[in-house]
Amino acid sequence: MTLGVGLIGCGLNGRFHSQAIRAIARKGALDITYAAACDADPARAASFADVTGAAAYTDPQALIDSPDVDAVYICVPTAFHKDLVLRAAASGKHIFCEKPLATNLADVEEMVAAVDKAGVQAGVGLVLRHSPVMTVLKSLMDDPTLGRMMAIIFRDDQFFPIQGHYASEWRKDREVAGAGTLLEHSIHDVDVLRWFGGDVRAVRGTTRNFAGFEGIEDVAFAYLDFESGAQADLISIWHSVLGRPSTRHLEVFFEKGFFSADDDYIGPVHYQVHALNAQTISADDVRKRYLAALGLNDDMFEGLLRHSLEDYFFLKACVDGTPTFPDFHVALEAHRVVDAIYRSADSGGEILILS
Repeated sequence: MTLGVGLIGCGLNGRFHSQAIRAIARKGALDITYAAACDADPARAASFADVTGAAAYTDPQALIDSPDVDAVYICVPTAFHKDLVLRAAASGKHIFCEKPLATNLADVEEMVAAVDKAGVQAGVGLVLRHSPVMTVLKSLMDDPTLGRMMAIIFRDDQFFPIQGHYASEWRKDREVAGAGTLLEHSIHDVDVLRWFGGDVRAVRGTTRNFAGFEGIEDVAFAYLDFESGAQADLISIWHSVLGRPSTRHLEVFFEKGFFSADDDYIGPVHYQVHALNAQTISADDVRKRYLAALGLNDDMFEGLLRHSLEDYFFLKACVDGTPTFPDFHVALEAHRVVDAIYRSADSGGEILILS
């Protein structure tokens, strides 16, 4: 049976997902149809729908109730995620929700319980789980001859996303965004740190506000202590260097190995292990290794890379009936760490034990 897809929220994130859904349907990569688009602005909803012949809505409940919609994409600002997730789950619709799932941990826990009870697929926009460079890095670091992981250094910076091509004015409003750079942006990084380092035992955090938007930090420092004994330092920054792209710099040290990357999606990867000379895996080789690991061909990769492979894997899970990944439970664990970092920052940088 053809899977009908509906999208709520025709902003920047909605546009990326809309392009990916269209590409997947156009290529015939999966048996799906773009059934509906919804936005509070009728013109924006119509602009999305007109490209694909989908139905246009301004009422999200009407889209959720549509018999033509089997899977709902939720791409609205963070504060409105919970209500739409609960509605879609109650209607038995599969759900893809952008990150972060909610503005606070209690809401995330309620959302996870709702999708579990409904028995629907529940994917989340933690896009770095589908990053070729992160996937290749993880495979390299799984080498048992490297010894124990010792430390991770992770810096993430971008210009404050209320301006430039992001133009997300709502991200300066605590009532809508919930918080600043740590929650809104670096929940990706916390998820990667858990992916690489495992369960987190304790955290310590501090935040600063330079731009002056109340409750919206633009600098966050976090220390993570993993159950394995490894440690990580994360710095997340929203600055005003408008000509600088969004960048991530990652370094990982093992007892007998070192890995680094300056691109969070395609590479290259630099590494040095044991007594060998430093080596580099080019961006092209990163792509080839990623394709081989996932069983994708070049045509599929080139057609979807500029959008996001996360959409392909979520929709494939909906079509095949296999578990989606990353799901709401993965996001919940990242939210628990982020919540603890904020509580540590509020306490003046006290170390908080998670387990």
